Amino acid sequence: MNILVTGGAGYIGSHTCVELLNNGHEVIVVDNLSNSKIEALDRVTKITGKEIKFYQIDLLDKVSLHKVFAQNEIDAVIHFAGLKAVGESVTLPLRYYQNNITGTLNLCEVMEHNGVYKMVFSSSATVYGLQETVPLTEDMPLQAINPYGRTKLMIEEILEDLNLSNKNWSIALLRYFNPVGAHHSGLIGEDPSGIPNNLVPYITQVAVGQLPKLNVYGGDYPTPDGTGVRDYIHVVDLAVGHIKALERIMMVNGVAAYNLGTGTGYSVLEVISTFERVIGKKIPYSVIERRPGDIAISYANPHKAKVELDWTSTKGLVQMCEDSWQWQVENPTGYERKDELNV
Repeated sequence: MNILVTGGAGYIGSHTCVELLNNGHEVIVVDNLSNSKIEALDRVTKITGKEIKFYQIDLLDKVSLHKVFAQNEIDAVIHFAGLKAVGESVTLPLRYYQNNITGTLNLCEVMEHNGVYKMVFSSSATVYGLQETVPLTEDMPLQAINPYGRTKLMIEEILEDLNLSNKNWSIALLRYFNPVGAHHSGLIGEDPSGIPNNLVPYITQVAVGQLPKLNVYGGDYPTPDGTGVRDYIHVVDLAVGHIKALERIMMVNGVAAYNLGTGTGYSVLEVISTFERVIGKKIPYSVIERRPGDIAISYANPHKAKVELDWTSTKGLVQMCEDSWQWQVENPTGYERKDELNV
């Protein structure tokens, strides 16, 4: 099949492109490169030996998006494109609502105009907000607590409404927990701009000497060691989940949400300890104040994905740390090319 991947040059998008190509699909990527680098797609080609058709386009540019559909026979869309930093969304809410929601509206309008009704949407566990019980299940009431999470929740609701209006639509809403790790080749991985928002790339940058120490946000949560507990999932497992979801939406109509997580929670200190064992040295860190909106414990019940998508995670925390470290060691400055460093 011909699969359009929006945001395909990003962290999860590039790993999903690898899985799509390895499963025999043709891949067309649309990405504005605002938070990603074209080098990632060059490396996807190196891993798979297969070419990707690339368009540097913003989803806010509906005219250019129409041209992509006119030039390609597209069977389905995997929609990753969007701004994703929780803290930044609190500071710049209008930017997040404009980019994430309007971009998705444009994409859906262009899809419908071209008779393409199959979509896998990159949602997030942030749509659950503050829940009193864990593990989190797909039928819990949703209550996002920051602008980023609300954009994901609003888009989920928009896609539900779209399906009600036109039963041709088939959409999988994939609620990610905490993606970590990298491709085992060491060629693609997470390449955040500035100080990372996520724990594992923060750890790896400290370990490789790019940052002096790790800040642990909150040591007084009601958890065994006082630090927040999260469900970390290997990005390759996550990418495989998109292939399984794609197979599902090609067979059925309607909208369904799926948790993509391991079902196991690890505290921040447990992750640090595991990483220290993997690399054989200590990670300097300081425990500081909690971040606003952070919750104590969050982990998935992934049973629905196992039953309906035939998907389960296969990679444990040790492998997540090993692959993250390999990526960081082999790419200490991320995707920056060596010739750029000499300028």
